[in-house]
Amino acid sequence: MRKGRGPDGRVVLGDDGKPVLERHPDRYGRGKRWRLRYDVGGREKNESFAKKTAADDRKKEVEADLLRGTYIDPNAGKVTFQRQAEEVIKNRTLDVTTRALMQERLAKHVYPVIGSKEIGLLSRRPSLVQHLVRSLEAAGLAPSYIEVIMAYVGLAFSVAIDDELIVKNPLKSKTVKLPKVEPKTLVPWTADQLFGVSGALPDRYQVTVDAGSGVGLRQGEIFGFSPDDIDWLPGVVHVKRQLKLLRQGGGLVFAPPKSGKPRDVPLAESVKVALAEHMRLFPPVEVTLPWGKPDGRSTTVRLFFVNTLGRPVHPATFLTVWQRALEQVGVVPPLGPGERRGHAYREHGMHMLRHYFASVLLTEGESVKAVADWLGHADGGALLLKTYAHLMPKSEERMRRAIDASRMRRESAADGPETAHSVIV
Repeated sequence: MRKGRGPDGRVVLGDDGKPVLERHPDRYGRGKRWRLRYDVGGREKNESFAKKTAADDRKKEVEADLLRGTYIDPNAGKVTFQRQAEEVIKNRTLDVTTRALMQERLAKHVYPVIGSKEIGLLSRRPSLVQHLVRSLEAAGLAPSYIEVIMAYVGLAFSVAIDDELIVKNPLKSKTVKLPKVEPKTLVPWTADQLFGVSGALPDRYQVTVDAGSGVGLRQGEIFGFSPDDIDWLPGVVHVKRQLKLLRQGGGLVFAPPKSGKPRDVPLAESVKVALAEHMRLFPPVEVTLPWGKPDGRSTTVRLFFVNTLGRPVHPATFLTVWQRALEQVGVVPPLGPGERRGHAYREHGMHMLRHYFASVLLTEGESVKAVADWLGHADGGALLLKTYAHLMPKSEERMRRAIDASRMRRESAADGPETAHSVIV
């Protein structure tokens, strides 16, 4: 028998697995009068509805989900967004700084708006997530910053889907729109600006410019750079660490490069000479720091660049030194009375050295994949193309040069001895 009635008059679920819709036995004429009952894994589930139309719709949804094997218990999504996000941050493999950033940004910008709401409700009502986006815009946050915050939010929903707490990620709904991030056209430094800034830095820091613009190192990788990372004869740099400042008073540590993956970069002869001369003037200093976190294993490294006390270079201290060099060379306009260093200074941080490295190579027609690998980009070149596409030689220009070069070779051959001999004959 697939279904019948029990002693209490209720319809008994049978072995066909189909949901049963019935009037609630003790709520005739009031409240949620319609009850939907169905079996999941041998356990009976109950849902109540005030209107039969809503109950019918839910019955069809449950039947379809059971048939497809995509059924999710509606009670599973009752966990709040804040609790879900905190669990994700706690259990996900993250470095200390990234974990602290996620906690800080979600607590400041997201939890006050949707933190107390159930993720199941948010999943079913993307308009609530769009309200979060609007609140971030109203707070005056930049579109690019909103994009980062919403990536954290999306991660929490994605993990909830994998854990079968919800069915869909509301951020993928067509009704959720992030503010458009206007692309900026990157203008790399000229060689005069590059060498001008280098010359304006204190002597012990001048070769940091060579390490950034000639090897493509990030700031943390420059200050974690050791002569022991170089195969001097073949000319190869093994990028395998960075000097990292942990947030919230965590101090300095050695850590893997940003991508988490070491990389090898060819070392140009001029950069090799600059590094060797720097070693002569400022011999490398052994520095011992924990690895990855304050209580990580002690790691000793001979560093190219240390401060005047022989200690690792603190990013905050060096920032002042760098900004003074920018002012001296005229890369940034002089500050007026009462003005503070702002956007222009951020635009010309040490990352401009990597921009110079990439722009020189791409302008010369170097492979996008190779440059992305040397920079340590994990996306195989997608970010590189997005950032530097306007600097790369156009295909039309390369085509014209190739055709002209081939014709010049042909014409040179035609003027040779064999051609002259055939004319005489």
